[in-house]
Amino acid sequence: MKRFTILLALFTGFSQLSNAQQSTRLTHNWEFLKQDLGGVWEAVRPVPKDKPEAYPVWAKVSLPHCFNSRDAVDPDVNYYQGPGWYRTQIPVNIPYKNGRALLHFEGAGQKTNVYLYNKLIGSHNGGYDEWTVDITDEVAAFKKTTVFDKQFKGNIPLEIRCDNTRDLESIPSQLSDFNIYGGLYRNVNLVYQPVISFDKLYANAAVSGDLSKGELSPVLTFYNPTGVKDISGEIVVKDAVGKILTKENYSTANLTANTYTPGKINIVKPRLWSTTDPYLYTIEITGKADDETFKHTEKVGFRSFLFANNGPFYLNGQRLLLRGTHRHEDHAGVAAAMTDSMIRAEMLLIKDMGANFIRLGHYQQSALVLNLCDSLGILVWEEEPWCRGGLGGDAYQAQAKSMLTNMIQQHYNHPAIILWGLGNENDWPGDFPEFDKQKIRDFMTAQNNLAHQLDTSRKTTIRRCDFCKDIPDVYSPSIWAGWYKGFYPEYKKFTEEEFKKTPHFIHAEWGGDSHANRHSENPDRALAKVINGKGITGKIDSSLFGGVKHLADDSDWSETYICNLFDWHLKEQEAMPWLTGSAFWTFKDFSTPIRPENPVPYVNQKGVVERDLSKKESFYVVQSYWADALMAHIYGHSWPVRWGEAGEEKMVKVYSNADKAELFVNGKSRGIKTRDPQNFPAAGLRWMVIYNKGLNHIKVVAYKGKETVTDTISQVYQTDKWGKPARVELTKIAEQNGIATIQATLYDKDGVPCIDAANWINFSLTGNGTLLDDLGTSKGSRKVQAYNGRAIISIKLNGGRSVAGVVSPGLPVSFLKL
Repeated sequence: MKRFTILLALFTGFSQLSNAQQSTRLTHNWEFLKQDLGGVWEAVRPVPKDKPEAYPVWAKVSLPHCFNSRDAVDPDVNYYQGPGWYRTQIPVNIPYKNGRALLHFEGAGQKTNVYLYNKLIGSHNGGYDEWTVDITDEVAAFKKTTVFDKQFKGNIPLEIRCDNTRDLESIPSQLSDFNIYGGLYRNVNLVYQPVISFDKLYANAAVSGDLSKGELSPVLTFYNPTGVKDISGEIVVKDAVGKILTKENYSTANLTANTYTPGKINIVKPRLWSTTDPYLYTIEITGKADDETFKHTEKVGFRSFLFANNGPFYLNGQRLLLRGTHRHEDHAGVAAAMTDSMIRAEMLLIKDMGANFIRLGHYQQSALVLNLCDSLGILVWEEEPWCRGGLGGDAYQAQAKSMLTNMIQQHYNHPAIILWGLGNENDWPGDFPEFDKQKIRDFMTAQNNLAHQLDTSRKTTIRRCDFCKDIPDVYSPSIWAGWYKGFYPEYKKFTEEEFKKTPHFIHAEWGGDSHANRHSENPDRALAKVINGKGITGKIDSSLFGGVKHLADDSDWSETYICNLFDWHLKEQEAMPWLTGSAFWTFKDFSTPIRPENPVPYVNQKGVVERDLSKKESFYVVQSYWADALMAHIYGHSWPVRWGEAGEEKMVKVYSNADKAELFVNGKSRGIKTRDPQNFPAAGLRWMVIYNKGLNHIKVVAYKGKETVTDTISQVYQTDKWGKPARVELTKIAEQNGIATIQATLYDKDGVPCIDAANWINFSLTGNGTLLDDLGTSKGSRKVQAYNGRAIISIKLNGGRSVAGVVSPGLPVSFLKL
């Protein structure tokens, strides 16, 4: 079954595009201008060479494309918020008699105007939902003009203005902890359809109480601009391998409302969709009118779910602990313009980690994401982008209603979706002089009612707005034990307190920030003083955490601390039989305009992977609790140098889902440990070890039944003491395929590496090379805090010579010739 799931995820691309009769992605031959024009005429007027009309200069780009692919994480600027223009020329030749040509936008940020030549033909407000513009009549009219052949050589000129200018009367709020991106950052498609075609198919798939019978209740809507009345066709249901299970004919007979409801379709003993067996059926509908045939296909799954009153979550009658994370549509080097391959790689990694649940924060995401959740078996909370700031006026509320409606209608058939999110942190004021809780409650109630009118089969939810907690079906309060509130050993107490306040509880958002590649001896040294063979004993107070009062501000942001926090939360959740589930924040680091002072500027660093999908150590902590496939990971793969006193015992932790594991240090066995998920930390798979000064080799062999898996690392142990940093030195540590990697290292006045130093490092470059920065990663930012006294960046050499420089405030400048 696992092989079936992976293949399905990799090779199925079912989406609204599969329902178009002919669809072409408009990927290439675009030009882009990152500013406004005086008017659309500037984009289409004839341009004599070397004349004033040739200004401004447009850049050649491919779609998807985001305004903010680099500046979202540029440490020296605010990211661009304003208009940007795209233009292209395309052939349009409709292959159907009286057929239609449409532009289908999978998402564009944030307000978009579409022009054909110099005429505005469509607009949309909202950066995350899908929408279309029918260009049929405008194309026909333009083909009659002289410029069609003379200037554009038989092509159709399209110009698109996207605008992410700050606007208080638009959602999401600019107070949100993520960038409000601009651009054509999802695909644009040219779609040809017959004179009438299917618009949507709502295929509600329900199961009987004993799960023995399935029932499909399809509702068809038609795109019918010319008012065709009589349509006939066929509805076919197939299983996952294509076997036809049922086939029925239908006829509309004098269609009046462009909506048709055929009879219900029964499926005997349906194979249920689950997180371990995400079985999908296909419903295929054909139609015929005016001698043209058209088709629409959807994937559906039969499943039953329940949030028990004051209890856990059930899927198909069985208790399921929701093991979840969160996702933003954001990636190093491209921002929101993620390609299909990037999205697929990320979702497969989430599944490989062992997640069975995801909250898509805080907006409707790409159709491909939902398709992959369906095929991989990941349950979904999807959310409208009403996030922070308060409540705006009529236009604001109309946009929110429209985006909630579009999200539900466009993603209605996905069996993975169980929750429609109505908002996030709506108790956060700031965008308007008035912050009226009752008005927010009234609008939340209206949105809740709208969601239930559009979809009676799913539940509604919000996160963190206590004065609205009674409105949605399921509520998530704010619990950040060990980061924004208290200490992580208080997690269960905090959670139980909140659980008792609402009948249907879920815990979205927990975790904390970690600067990738930064490690610390302090957290585990403190743990070693208070644990025995059974884990932590006695009272745990702030001494365990270095005496800090507010960990989000005062923590060292080490991976070491965050791994312990994750470890504690996960072991506690396994022992909460009443818990529906949780979702840690977040799977991947992402850019945000409100965190310029973070160790990687403008990046929220709460991910278990970096913005380029590089795994942090915490990824393996989660995997050790959630994954099915045998794994073992020694903590510290990105920790080349440990430190301490000669002869001092150091904790070595192994994160594994094995039954037992044996550790070897420098070739000598340190004994076998048995895994116990309640034995914190590392589920008992930890050893106290004396390192040799210098290089040490560590290996683990983990066992589960007859299976074994190994992992190895090498670490240097430094006993030399160091003072405060006195100089920074640049060295080249690697070169491959024309890319050099350089490292800045901090030393004290005696030349001893300062391996706990967290100084700011600023890289620069002059010459033929290109600095690979503005990626929003620990190794891809020209301004970054050091991790254990060092920082790394790469340079594309471009076949020439360059000089790299590094500045750390208060220290002499260092240079390196390349």
